[in-house]
This record gives sequence, C-alpha cells and structure tokens, in this order.
Amino acid sequence: MTNDRRVFLKQAATLAGAFSVNSLFNQAHAAEWQKASQKINHLTPAQAAQDEDYWSVIQRSFTVNPSIINLNNGGVSPSPLVVQQAVERYNQLANEGPSYFMWRILDQGREPLREKLAGLAGVNPEEIAINRNATEALNTIILGLDLKKGDEVVGTKFDYPHMVQAYKQRAMRDGIVYTQVSLNLPSENDDELVKAYESAITSKTKLLHITHVINWVGQIMPVRKICDMAHAKGIEVIVDGAHSFGLLDFKIPDLGCDYFGTSLHKFLSAPIGSGMMWIKKEKIEKVWPLPSSGEPHSKDIRKFEELGTRSFPIEQGIGEAINFHEGIGSKRKEERIRYLKNYWASKVQQIPKVKLYTSLNPKYSCAICGVGIDGMTPAELDTALFNNYKIHIVGINIENISCVRVTPHVYTSLHDLDKFVKAIEEIAAKGKTSGSK
Repeated sequence: MTNDRRVFLKQAATLAGAFSVNSLFNQAHAAEWQKASQKINHLTPAQAAQDEDYWSVIQRSFTVNPSIINLNNGGVSPSPLVVQQAVERYNQLANEGPSYFMWRILDQGREPLREKLAGLAGVNPEEIAINRNATEALNTIILGLDLKKGDEVVGTKFDYPHMVQAYKQRAMRDGIVYTQVSLNLPSENDDELVKAYESAITSKTKLLHITHVINWVGQIMPVRKICDMAHAKGIEVIVDGAHSFGLLDFKIPDLGCDYFGTSLHKFLSAPIGSGMMWIKKEKIEKVWPLPSSGEPHSKDIRKFEELGTRSFPIEQGIGEAINFHEGIGSKRKEERIRYLKNYWASKVQQIPKVKLYTSLNPKYSCAICGVGIDGMTPAELDTALFNNYKIHIVGINIENISCVRVTPHVYTSLHDLDKFVKAIEEIAAKGKTSGSK
C-alpha cells in the first residue's frame, strides 16, 4: 500500500473528508482564494461582482466542456472539481468493501453534513433531512400532510410540474381541492402577487404553496409577505426553494414558512442527485414519511431518511460544495450571478425584435432570465443557438410566456456572454432561417 493511500484511509476512518481542515477544498483552494479575496475585501459584494481577476480564480475551479457554452445552469449546475473528486474518492473507498466502508465509516458523515447544511440555512440541525432533490423533499411534505377531503390548497400555474402533479394526485386520492392562481409575470408589484394568493383563499384553505424563484423565468416572489398573510389566516405554507438556496443570500427563517425543500445540485453546485428538506421542529411529528418508517409520527427528522442503501460519497461531495460556496461568500456569489444576468440581458433588450420576460430589478430576479425573439418559437431559438453557436439553453412555453431560459453561473465568463449577445443579435436579424445552417 502506498503512503498516499495509507493517509487517505486514515483520513476517511477519522471522518476527515469535507468536514475538517483537511477537506479537499482547503487543500486545493484555501490559500489561493484567500490571497485573491484579500484584494477585493474592501469592495461591496456588488462592486466585487465586477472584478474579473477575482472571478477568474473561481472559474478555474470548474471542468466545464469548452466546446459548448452552457447557459442552462437553472436545470442542473456542474460541480467544481473538488466536489467531483470527493465523490469519486469516497466511491472508490466504498467499493473496496461496501458493507463496511458505507455503513461503518461513511455513514457517520451524515451528522456533520446535517450541521453544515443547518448552518448555511440558519436553522436547527434537527430540522434538516438530507435527500435527493427538491421533488423528493416537497413531495414528502405534500403527500405526508394530513389533508382531508374538502381541504383546500392554493398554488399557482407557474409552480413546478412535479409539485403540481403531487397535489393533483392528492385531489384524486383524498378529495382535496387544489386551486392554481394566475400570475401576471414579470411583476414588480408585491401587493399584486400577495393578492393573487389571498383572493383564492376560503374558510377551507389549509395550505399555500409558493415557489421562491419561479423556475421558468426567474421571478423572485415576496415569500415573507405571502407567508405573513397566510399565517394571519391560520394557513400553513410550503416553499419550493429549488432555485433560491445556494443562490440568494437568505436564511430559511427569513421566509417565515413552515416547510421548505430544495435541490443542492443547482446553485450550490453539489453532486447531481442531492437535496434537502426543512420542516419546522414542532411540525415534524405530524408529517408522514414518504419511504416508510417504523415510527411515522416520530419527532425525529431522520425518519424521512429511511431510503435504504444510498450514495454516501455524495454526502461528502455536498460538504465540499458548501466549503466551496462559503469560500466565495453567499452575498458575493449572489451579486456576481445577478451581474452576469444583467450583463447580457441589458444588452439584448436593446436589439430589435428581442423581448425579455424577466424583470431586471434586483429585488425580483437574480440568475434566471427569459428572452424571446419575435416570430420565433422557443424551440426554433433553442435550435438556432445550439446548431450555429453551440450555446445550450432551454425553451419555455407556459401560460403567456414563450421564450428561452438563460442562466449563467459563477464559472460563466463575460467572453461567453458576449458570444451569446452576438448570437441573439444575428438570429434576430436573420429570423427563422438562422436555425437551418
């Protein structure tokens, strides 16, 4: 056995990994990042967002394919190299003796991870469950609440399909009444957005469902105001934070909600297939777990983690993603990604036939922005961008919104965004024929 291997096994056995000073992040980036950060510590986060020398250091931490420009980070974001390495390293270890290394070594890393996630979320670790994505987290809550026939739930037509389907399933199975309100997006009117929910509430309404950042076009909702309104009427609130956690600088208690679910493989850049659920401590007991538990009415949040065999290496990868995120800083990261979005969006909105479907007001948007070209369907614009420019985005067609969704991340360069702006300009000038090259 080589010296390096002995060192690694010793570290694994003592739970070094992502939860100690010997983390891969500290080994690979701590010194360089500290040096780079010192040069911008005098700047506000908004000012630091425009310092390309600093962000070039962050960009080098990723292994993205240079042959395409990926602007669909709202779907799933790439992990930085240290996160990939953590997953690979601990997967190799697990396969040397799965039953031993998984259950007796790596399984012990979940509690340190729970504490790190709780610190990032600003909550009690005993309120955090670790799972695979926002769909699993939110479906657990939606299907686990004791809603009865005639109980009403209010959501919107812009909520994520997997959540909408969960409510419709409960309507079919249990006879609940599920109402979807319309929203006029983009919106910069909090009162109007709150009123949309409030107008659908009746004496039978038990639950509101709010998407914090609407995934289709990046609208940031006034969650706290909606929650306060609902609570004043004795109504509970679930928040879908799939596109806000790891992007916006907030703590879950700031929202005032009762339940929260998110994916960690979006803006936190954790391993693909990682998520988190938060339930207010006093409400854990009443929520039935989705995978069965021997004590379904336990007050222990761990009852929601009865998944059987899982990928323990992913949990180490989540820990390294948090290290990476905190190495940048939540507010600095939020402002950088917002700056990147505004950088391209403010340019393309000046181009004839181009329309934005997202507000550029920082209160109402951050990373995600929708853009369309008159006379082109989202599919046609998607095809033209990829076939002719190797730019990857995603088409959106929902309610009154017909556009492509564009989402940069911290690794995105201004050079790539300039290419995107030029592509939009050329496609808009040529029209539909631009996709037939």
